[in-house]
Amino acid sequence: MLQSLSAAIPEIWLLASAIILLMVGVFLKKHSFPIVYWLSFFVLVIGIIGQIIWFPDATVTLFNGMFISKPALTILKIVCWMAAAACLLMSPSYIRTMPNLSRFEFPILILFAVLGMSLMLSANHLITLYVSIELQSLALYVLAAFNRDHLRSSEAGLKYFALGALSSGLLLYGCSLLYGFSGNAGFAQIQQYVQYTAAMPAGFVVALVFMVSGLLFKISAVPFHMWTPDVYQGSPTPITAFFTTAPKLASLGLLLRISLEFFPQDQESWKQIFWLAAVGSMLIGAFAAIRQQNIKRLLAYSSIGHIGYAMIGLVIGGNGPISALLLYMMIYIGMSLGVFACLLTMYSAKKNFENLDDFAGLSKSNPVIAFVLTLLLLSMAGLPPLAGFWGKFYIFIGAVQQQYYVLAIIGVVSSVVAAFYYLKIIKIMYVDEGKDVPVRKLPVAGATIAIIASLLMIGLFIFPNSLINLMDQTAANLILR
Repeated sequence: MLQSLSAAIPEIWLLASAIILLMVGVFLKKHSFPIVYWLSFFVLVIGIIGQIIWFPDATVTLFNGMFISKPALTILKIVCWMAAAACLLMSPSYIRTMPNLSRFEFPILILFAVLGMSLMLSANHLITLYVSIELQSLALYVLAAFNRDHLRSSEAGLKYFALGALSSGLLLYGCSLLYGFSGNAGFAQIQQYVQYTAAMPAGFVVALVFMVSGLLFKISAVPFHMWTPDVYQGSPTPITAFFTTAPKLASLGLLLRISLEFFPQDQESWKQIFWLAAVGSMLIGAFAAIRQQNIKRLLAYSSIGHIGYAMIGLVIGGNGPISALLLYMMIYIGMSLGVFACLLTMYSAKKNFENLDDFAGLSKSNPVIAFVLTLLLLSMAGLPPLAGFWGKFYIFIGAVQQQYYVLAIIGVVSSVVAAFYYLKIIKIMYVDEGKDVPVRKLPVAGATIAIIASLLMIGLFIFPNSLINLMDQTAANLILR
């Protein structure tokens, strides 16, 4: 029995740990936060190490085919777990200045959200898919409004919940229609239905549109992006960092699986949905961010744009473009973690570092963080010699090779426009005169993560082959049926 459940041990470990830590928090009450917080961090670290040591070498299905484990999915899970662990590690300096966040529920909600993401990636049945998405979403709704005494945080949580409920309704309706037309709820059975049906019924196509719409909301792609700027701005900064990384990768991984397994590969009509979402996300992400003065709103639009670039690989399809999509997301997560580590490192009770004007003179008050942030922003802009260049290069080259010229041109233009607001932040840090900000001792964890992220961007530009080869193998394993 234990051997048959080995593929689901990471999820079982995470669920059991979260329940135990929840009981610890309830019994210890006010004194439980530091214990639960650091134990939650080590739960994620142990889970990451375990998944690396016992890495699966084959595809395994469990629970009557409702759960699937593949090497490619394990790689995506490990990255999600690592992003969550990094967010926990770089948050204590911020939490110390925000007493409302010093509650044991905070890290436990992170654990439940990560559990939902892992189950999303391994979902092989419509019921598993919906339950896992709701498990993740409910935890994220509470996290968005976790600073309940802050008006913007409460507003962020309410908006996220209201619009998230709408997307969940669309997703559930799509799942119901899909089951009604195919007669099955398992992914393998639906895939067989798609393969052996010459002409898809209109209702089946409508079902797929509803499902895709619900998942596009989760990755904040246009036209389901409207919640992102308000939620990013209103949420506490560590939670915003979490929103930007792990949930996007998990949702995009699930969207990728659905597009590969449910959509007829010989039809171009369904690609129009992804084409429009990619173009809209790139343009909105580039132009809407220009006038933003709040750094978290700016990064929200930036994340929308980056999702648009990544979705180019989804539009094109095939091993190479999907590998480029995964490569782009890995680099994006590293860049985002580094940028938010810089923000959390600079945060203090007296200076929030949320408006762009607050960055004036940062090169003098904190030259190391200013330099690291500059490298990360240039990487986000896609400029060499940083890894962000390879992410965009392989995406755009794939579009050109498959003759998606319009998509490639829009992507390049959007990338050039987006570079403007990244360079604007750098200009403010190095050219504008700021207020006298005392040099203070930097939090070790946040500064270390920021520096490691910047070094990775340089190292992956010089030696990208290892990551590229890994993403090639991951894409091939995802496509393999």
